[in-house]
Parts: sequence; structure tokens; C-alpha cells
Amino acid sequence: MPGKQPVERPVEAGAAEDGTEEGLGGLTPEELQQGQEAALALEDMMALSAQTLVHAEVDQLYQEVRPLGQGRYGRVLLVTHRQKGTPLALKQLPKPSTSLRGFLYEFCVGLSLGTHPAIVAAYGIGIESAHSYSFLTEPVLHGDLITFIQPKVGLPQPAAQRCAAQLASALEHIHSRGLVYRDLKPENVLVCDPACRRVKLADFGHTRPRGTLLRLAGPPIPYTAPELCAPPPLPEGLPIQPALDAWALGVLVFCLLTGYFPWDQPLVEADPFYEDFLIWQASGQPQDRPQPWFGLAPAADELLWGLLDPHPRRRSPVGSIKGYLGRPWKQLEREAEELGKGAEDGQ
Repeated sequence: MPGKQPVERPVEAGAAEDGTEEGLGGLTPEELQQGQEAALALEDMMALSAQTLVHAEVDQLYQEVRPLGQGRYGRVLLVTHRQKGTPLALKQLPKPSTSLRGFLYEFCVGLSLGTHPAIVAAYGIGIESAHSYSFLTEPVLHGDLITFIQPKVGLPQPAAQRCAAQLASALEHIHSRGLVYRDLKPENVLVCDPACRRVKLADFGHTRPRGTLLRLAGPPIPYTAPELCAPPPLPEGLPIQPALDAWALGVLVFCLLTGYFPWDQPLVEADPFYEDFLIWQASGQPQDRPQPWFGLAPAADELLWGLLDPHPRRRSPVGSIKGYLGRPWKQLEREAEELGKGAEDGQ
């Protein structure tokens, strides 16, 4: 998420004397154990990866072709292997802003996810140079999803459904490993072809084991789930759950269908669009949709009401998207215009 990194720590196994979910910050003992096992596996992988780092300057091994992306914490380059000519993507993180542990963590999370068609494949090559840490992944050459989303329009419905299905599958895979992605947004979704048929999730610097305690640092953004904006259930923070990713996926699907955010912040006192959504959702009356939702079809309403439930335990899982594929998610233009005109006439 944008802003400073939240303070984080794992939930301790002894956090609840009576073993209740409330004592564990809302997690069951089984959920807590899954997150702890994921954290231990990552620690083991990081220890091994630290011993196998290649110590060399990047330009000795690879020829830079062109930049692929630039972020706050590093850059991604298209490179070729100097001897074999193999094209690769190289993520480079400068040492002044990246610790060895932070680099190893992101590197090993990518490796731990293995091969999934909607996740950028990580190669087991980490490089330490004089001024940076780097690792290699498969190259994805058509930029990120934000460049394909037309403002106030979104994507064509078939493309939106393809993207949503692939991202839901990637998140399910991450959750099955005991991890929570935590940074779903169009800038972290890479596009494999000009028609936006295939996408891949990238950038795992914010991914954490389930149950890691986090506090929100800085103001919330549209993708921030409302439970992160509330006082945490434990003094150290909120134990994170896959429901955080379900919320972000719901916001992203809305953006794919409309080309804008449903709200700026999920706070009733700060954002009237969010307040209108909650009133509409509680009413159970799809026909009384607020203005930002005019262009969506009933199937999209139902899908998004589930993914954007303000109560994380009631929120639909990311895999719920599969039950809505092939159904209309957008109103026909004329229907949307009539809905908008009717709302204006009723004002």
C-alpha cells in the first residue's frame, strides 16, 4: 500500500489463553497455524537464499534492453543474458532503501508461489552488487493493467471478466500457501498481450503470512478494507486475513467495469459515496443503486456486494468470481442511460 510500511509482527501462539477466536484477533487456531507455518517456511528459504546469492555487477552478466517499470522501491528492466541471449526481467532494488532481509523476503515469496499461470514466474537467481540487490523473473512486455483501463469506461466486459477470473485464481493460490497478498491494484497486474487476454500478478513486497499483525500507516485508499481503518482487535494491530484481498479485488473489478473508483476511502464519515453504497447494500434493493453504479448489471451488483461486505467474516472469498463468469456484468448503454435519467428525474 502507499505510504510508510505498517508496523508488523506475527500473532503469538499463546495470544489466547482460552483458545477463542476473539483472543486470537478473530483467527481460528487452524488459521493461525497456517500463517505460522508459512512464516517458518519463508525464514528457512531466506536463510538458504542468503547463502546462494551471486555477487557480481549486473552489467557483467546481463545486457540492459529497456526499462519495463519504475516504482518507489526499485525498477524493472528487460535484459538479455550476455552469453545465451535469453530475455529476462530483472528487478533491481537499491541498497540505500532496501535491507538484505527485505530483498530476500520479496525474492523468496515469489519463489514460494511456484508456477501459476497468473503469477509472474520467479527464477531462483538473486544478485548482490555494490549498490543494489536484484532478482530475475519471466519478462512480461505489455505494461501494467492501469494503461489498459479507459477512464470512465473501464475494459470491455469480456476482458474485465478474463482479468478478474485470472486474478482471483492467483489470489486463491497465494491464500492456499498461507499468505495474504495485500497490494492488489492495476499497477501490480502485468499484461501479456495487446488484447489483454492474459494477465499476471507481480510485486510481492507487501505479501505477508496470514495472521501477521498490522496497523494502517497513512490515510486509507479505495483498496483498503474497512477493518484496517477501525481500531484493531489486538493492541499490536489487526491479524491479516485473505478477506483483505477479497475487498481489494472487489474494488479492482469495479474499476475494470467503470474506469473509476467506487469511493476514495471506505470511511462513512469521510466519503459520501461509500456511505451511499452501504445504505444501498443494506437495503437489499438493487434498483436503488447510487449514481456510480448505474452502468452495472444485477450479476455484478451481487458479486460486488459479496466481495465488498464491510464485515470480513461475511465477505465472499476471491473464488466467488467463478460463479458469475459468463453472465452480464455491464448494462447495455441505453439501459444505463435510462437508469441515470430516471435517477435525475427523481431528484
